[in-house]
Amino acid sequence: MSEVLDRRLNAYREDLAEERLRGMVEAKRFVEGTPAALSVPVTPLRARPEAGCGTDTELLYGETVRVLDVANGWAWVKSDLDGYVGYVPEDVVQPPQAPATHLVAVPRTFVYRGADLRFPQAFALSMGSRIAVAGEAETRGTRYFLLDGGLAIVADHCIPATGALTDDYVAIATRFLETPYLWGGRSGFGIDCSGLVQLAMQMAGRNAPRDSDMQASGLGRLIEREDLTRGDLVFWKGHVAIMEDEKTLVHANGHTMTVAREGLEDAIRRIAWLYAQPTGYRRP
Repeated sequence: MSEVLDRRLNAYREDLAEERLRGMVEAKRFVEGTPAALSVPVTPLRARPEAGCGTDTELLYGETVRVLDVANGWAWVKSDLDGYVGYVPEDVVQPPQAPATHLVAVPRTFVYRGADLRFPQAFALSMGSRIAVAGEAETRGTRYFLLDGGLAIVADHCIPATGALTDDYVAIATRFLETPYLWGGRSGFGIDCSGLVQLAMQMAGRNAPRDSDMQASGLGRLIEREDLTRGDLVFWKGHVAIMEDEKTLVHANGHTMTVAREGLEDAIRRIAWLYAQPTGYRRP
């Protein structure tokens, strides 16, 4: 039966598989996996444990995973957010510390080496990153959340981990306009078409599958082209765009290599020579 299981969402190899697949696939061992969390701002998740392997998706700071195996400097993990399976360098995952209390709610922000914008930056984080706030401080009228290790982040750039930025996920998507296109990206530093849909919906308190084919087959319900309105999705083979209104869409695309607005009719004509006509329309 293993041939029909999507390897992006099901962890199985000849030597090892996740416990929930027992009886469904053949493997020498089955494991539940060990909880861990991402300790770097963003890292590629790859289909194979090779630095030269392309990126399937990305994991963000503080996101949790289950580590199924560690070998030769690579960890085989499964994301708790969307169930995606792949390999990351072993040193970017660590045992979970304090549970996340907040999410970064702006496309990009800095973590400082203290509660002062004049202090050196330790690193930058993307929207969707998860942090554990240990305290608060105010410096010259700016409020900061304090993190472990003396680090600090602007409090107004965060929302509670259990909350939503807004219920209008299209408004969130448009905040990424001009963000560079990145195959497999799902962060404010670089993002692809389905990553934009997933991250924007996540920040609106909604779940979405990671890849465009998953979204096209199971996100929301099918609608007709003439019914398109704000928030609906337009799918091509290997691509997805978000309707901003009845005539305009927003998408991360390889044409401009950015997140950009484009007229629906213009996009359909431009894309037709490469990907033919849209394959469907959905209302999530």
